[in-house]
Amino acid sequence: MAVYGVYSIAPYAHQAKPWSAIVAAVLLACGSVLLYRSAATPSPGFSFTLPLTMGSSPATRRTGAALLSVAVLLSLWAAGGTTIVLGRDLLHSDRVAIFLSALFLAVFGGGSLAKAATAPVCAEVESMPDGPEKTRALDFMSGSKNIGLLERGLLFAFIAAGQPEAAALVLAAKSLARVPTNDHGKHASEYFLIGTLASVIASLAMGMAARSAVGLPVL
Repeated sequence: MAVYGVYSIAPYAHQAKPWSAIVAAVLLACGSVLLYRSAATPSPGFSFTLPLTMGSSPATRRTGAALLSVAVLLSLWAAGGTTIVLGRDLLHSDRVAIFLSALFLAVFGGGSLAKAATAPVCAEVESMPDGPEKTRALDFMSGSKNIGLLERGLLFAFIAAGQPEAAALVLAAKSLARVPTNDHGKHASEYFLIGTLASVIASLAMGMAARSAVGLPVL
């Protein structure tokens, strides 16, 4: 990766900012390793000696935080001007405001829609007597919130980009990775189908609305 980084900035080798970006990337990687890598993390296959040990010691974490801070400062210096101009353009763009508003409505409003739609199924599960079937159903339903947020975000992004085929792939991937089995019971299957349909409806409606608002074909 370091060799590729040097290759990518070779045409701009006479400028300081591209080299600063490379240094910032290296510091970011080193700081992240020192700050977050635990002593139990598997070895990458090679070793080198440092005056610091991997883990959660205060000195290691302080050094990692310092490296990350330097990386952020170098990044701001290297891309600060361009970032400010780009940010100003984005803030004044009506299209960006429309798509961001539609995205938030699809992701979070769609979550409320899915919660309301699946409420009867959840009530039935809660009223079940304690046992393996109820436990398996609750276990399946417990991880649905974060998955639903990601699902609606991806669906909206692909629909807003005019790629409904890619949105269909998201649903296919979710079905392969999270489809309930017979062990989870019929309530888990109902919860999965109703929640997925609610997410699709919210993402599709907001994606089409946003495209229509900016003058694009709805699909």
